[in-house]
Amino acid sequence: MTSSHSAQAWTHRAIGMVQAENNRSADTHLYKIDLPEEWGVDLYVKDESCHRTGSLKHRLARSLFLFALVNGWIHEGTTVVEASSGSTAVSEAYFAQLLGLDFVAVMTRGTSPEKIALIESFGGRCHFVEQADQVYSAAATIAAETGGHYMDQFTYAERATDWRGNNNIAESIFTQLSHERFPEPAWVVVGAGTGGTSATIGRYIRYHGHSTQLAVVDPEGSAFYPAWKSGDTSVVTGNSSRIEGIGRPRVEPSFVPGVIDHMLQIPDTASVAAMAHFTELSGMAAGPSTGTNLWGVWQLVAGMVARGEQGSVVTLMCDGGERYAGSYNNPAWLAGKGLNPQPHAATIRSFFETGVWAG
Repeated sequence: MTSSHSAQAWTHRAIGMVQAENNRSADTHLYKIDLPEEWGVDLYVKDESCHRTGSLKHRLARSLFLFALVNGWIHEGTTVVEASSGSTAVSEAYFAQLLGLDFVAVMTRGTSPEKIALIESFGGRCHFVEQADQVYSAAATIAAETGGHYMDQFTYAERATDWRGNNNIAESIFTQLSHERFPEPAWVVVGAGTGGTSATIGRYIRYHGHSTQLAVVDPEGSAFYPAWKSGDTSVVTGNSSRIEGIGRPRVEPSFVPGVIDHMLQIPDTASVAAMAHFTELSGMAAGPSTGTNLWGVWQLVAGMVARGEQGSVVTLMCDGGERYAGSYNNPAWLAGKGLNPQPHAATIRSFFETGVWAG
């Protein structure tokens, strides 16, 4: 067998292994969360923590690996490098290990120890930088020095997933809602890290002619919200988001403003408060980006209630709370970061008592 045939055979095997992993995986659950009956609104949370690597990013990592393999960017022995705030790196480390490839994750030092441990448990190596805007150049440099491939989730997230369907997250949501009393949701609410999830869902909604609106929530200090509001995608804040997994210091190439119907900027303390309240409400422990989603959800639900509208709202549980035992679930850590969620927790309690949003 010639070397080119040998390389092609490895690629075919690698693609087959990634596809087989997908075939072995069941879809994630869509949970209905009980709200006051008189509101006339049904809330659904899609639990992406069910994936093998514990987060929404498992879908993205699978798509990115397949995209890189079919494009001839990854070969046998290639070192895979990624710039990541944590969860994408965990999932990519898993797929790299599946294919027998070395993996290096470039991230800020503030990434949770739990995520770092998960990356290393899947055979990955972590390279740390001080500021969020340094991850891109550091990842590119490591890829060049090792003769490897920089996966670059922030560029390729919106194109690696087939937004028309093909078992993407949007198709899954609408299929799972098909027997509910409001099968076409009024709103789908997601955060933006790369922008890939909002791009996929927004495109799917339009392609299939749904009346659903897409709301994207963004933590304070991130560039996505001011870019969407102003129409200027050159916005750079230079700030590291305090909510892991979402928010960026610049507008990433995978962020597609045109598919978004509404954006909300969410205070970091509100994200933490909503994260804690979700455990009380549902008995499930979620991470801080889920809290960001839910703070946006409560505002949209309150608007529906005030207008007398009935319908359903869908959001994502991006990952589980166990990854944040030493950080967002630790009062001492929160105090050290200047994050006091109590005023926002009171707003949520008042909303559930009165049905009126006072935030």
